[in-house]
Amino acid sequence: MTDRRLTTRPARPGRRTSAVAFRGEPAAADDPLLGFAPYEHVAPRRNSITPERQRAFIAELAACGIVTQAARHIGASLEALYRLRNRPGAEGFSAAWEAAIDRGMARLEDCALERALMGEERPVVRGGRVVATWRKHNTALLVFLLRQRRGGRFGPALPVPGDPVYERLKAEWEAETFVSAEEVRASLDAKLARLREQVRAERAGDGEEDGDGEDAGDAGRAHGLE
Repeated sequence: MTDRRLTTRPARPGRRTSAVAFRGEPAAADDPLLGFAPYEHVAPRRNSITPERQRAFIAELAACGIVTQAARHIGASLEALYRLRNRPGAEGFSAAWEAAIDRGMARLEDCALERALMGEERPVVRGGRVVATWRKHNTALLVFLLRQRRGGRFGPALPVPGDPVYERLKAEWEAETFVSAEEVRASLDAKLARLREQVRAERAGDGEEDGDGEDAGDAGRAHGLE
C-alpha cells in the first residue's frame, strides 16, 4: 500500500520580508551582552535558573526578541524569570535583559524600514491561479518612519513668533505663569495680617490664663488657705 499524503499549496505566495524580522544571529560566546554578572543562588535547586541558563536566556532573547520564546528555550516559566529579575543581586541580569530587548527592537525597525522602501509583494489571482505579482508600498509606514527618524525635517511644523497660534499660546502661558507685583504684595500683606491675628490671639489666651491664676490666689488668701 502506497503512502499518499495530501499536501496543499496556497494560491497566494508567502509574504517575504527580511529574515531579521523573525530571528537575528545568536549571540556569540564573547558577545559583550553575555558578559553580565549573573545572579548566584545560595543553594541552587534542580530547577534553579543558574548562571548558564541565564546567559542562554539572554542569548535567545537577543536572537528572537520575544521573552516567551526565550523562556521556552531554556525551559523556564515567565513567573520564575521575572521573580529572578527583580531580586537583589540580579541587576546585571536585568540590564542584559533590557539590552537584549533593544536588539530586538532594532531588528523591528530595520524590518519596517525595509518594508517601507522595498514594498510588499502581492499576488494577482485569476481562476484560482497566481498569474502575476505586484508590489505594494505602504505610504503611511514611510511617512511614519520619516517623521520618527527625521523629525526636524518631516515632523509637524512648530509655530514661530508672529504666527497667530504662537502668539495665542504665548499669551496663555504668560497669563498662567507671571503674577504682577501688586498681586504678590497683596498676598504677602494678607499672610502677615493673618500671622498678626494669630499672635494676638495666642497672647490674649496666655493673658487670660495668668489672670485666672491671680484671682484664684487672692481667693485662697482671703479664705486663709495660704
